[in-house]
Amino acid sequence: MTTRIALIPGSAGLASFWDPIRAELPPQWQQHAFDLPGVGPVPPAPGIRSFDQLIEHIAGGLEAPGIVAGQSMGGYLALRVALRRPELVTHLVLIVASAGLDLTRHRADDWRPEHRAEHHNASWVYEPVPELSAQLGQIQVPVLLIWATRDAISPLSVGQQLAAALPRARLLTFDSDDHWVARRFARETAEAIRELQATS
Repeated sequence: MTTRIALIPGSAGLASFWDPIRAELPPQWQQHAFDLPGVGPVPPAPGIRSFDQLIEHIAGGLEAPGIVAGQSMGGYLALRVALRRPELVTHLVLIVASAGLDLTRHRADDWRPEHRAEHHNASWVYEPVPELSAQLGQIQVPVLLIWATRDAISPLSVGQQLAAALPRARLLTFDSDDHWVARRFARETAEAIRELQATS
């Protein structure tokens, strides 16, 4: 059976975020890394003017069930896909997810003002998103959480809250303050994803 993995970037918007991790994944896996229309330098697309429409766009790009992985804002999108289209998600990978929980409780730095000043994204990219904590128990697939121990944008306590709320979650940490921790530890990240895939 072919293993499929969908890879969703964060506010950088670019599929190329995943390149170092993709290079470490098994070559026989079928990979689909998304650019996010209207996010970062990615041109907008007709019909995508909200997170809901972006989530539908991502779900529509999943040809068959498989692993869904999201970085930062992409972790929120991955969670929403898993909740909306659970039949398409066999395993879930959330890396320093920066939405879906009340981040003010975790004293997280708000990345949006600086990002907004440096990019020309549509306004919907910076709008508040719904809290998902009450729905996390619905996610019954194996989940891998990857966090840096000293990330200011998504503190480790966010990963710990997700680990407690998701029924089948494992939290993997790296001693780092790098929000792009998965790229810094690409080999270890890919190895953990391979181990996750072996979990049924």
